[in-house]
Amino acid sequence: MAHVQQPELPSLSELGRDLLALPRWRIALSLVTPFALVSAYFGFAFAGVWPVAFGCIVLLSFVTYGSISHDLVHRALGLSRRWNDLFLTAIELLMLRSGRAYRLAHLNHHSRYPDSTDDPESAAAHGGLLSALASGPTFFFRLWVWAFRHYPAHRVRLVLEGGIIASLVTVAVVLAVAWSIVPLVYVLLAYLGTWIVPLVTAYIPHTPDGDSPLSQTRRFRGRLIRLIALDHLYHLEHHLYPSVPHHRWPELARRLDPHLDRAEVPIVRLGL
Repeated sequence: MAHVQQPELPSLSELGRDLLALPRWRIALSLVTPFALVSAYFGFAFAGVWPVAFGCIVLLSFVTYGSISHDLVHRALGLSRRWNDLFLTAIELLMLRSGRAYRLAHLNHHSRYPDSTDDPESAAAHGGLLSALASGPTFFFRLWVWAFRHYPAHRVRLVLEGGIIASLVTVAVVLAVAWSIVPLVYVLLAYLGTWIVPLVTAYIPHTPDGDSPLSQTRRFRGRLIRLIALDHLYHLEHHLYPSVPHHRWPELARRLDPHLDRAEVPIVRLGL
């Protein structure tokens, strides 16, 4: 597919490198939140307050893959490489996912999109709605298999993470028989929470048939859609400036809007 020349956009330095900066309290809060939500799930579940326990896992699913884990994949939180990778592994394991497979697949997506070949993360963007929904149940397993095949140097780490996930699931099943269903319900909820990932992160935001990077990802705006997406609707801006952490996406979008307007990038608007 031929690409038209992309209109010149400002560099990150021109937009302001303060977009990369986060206060330490916000970084610490981000890193603690997933573990706090897991603790809250077990506390409420054992107390029999299941609606709140379910809500904890829904929130956990949201703040990991598309938020905190995503920042760790891009090493956008300013942590050392060692601590960044340690938190990525631990946080993704909370949702029974491989952080290493996620990082390899996601960085590959940034380098290859919109090419439809060898980009498993955005595969759902190249099909229809039903195929995007159908791809959910096996999405993360397919990312792991893809990473294992394409990155031999990472296979030991991938197998280790896969083994930990399998062990956690096995323990949950054993505990359900011998003691309590609470851990097994956690596993089931975590797994169900992955089903909409291809829909939300690939099918909805991407338009791979566009003729330039500015038309290959949708530009969302509107108060209602911001509320629904909890300020995670800036996928175009992320593709253009992937080093900016998700906390700063709204400000990035505000500064970038005049340039996108001049480039006549259409807006998908929901709400004012």
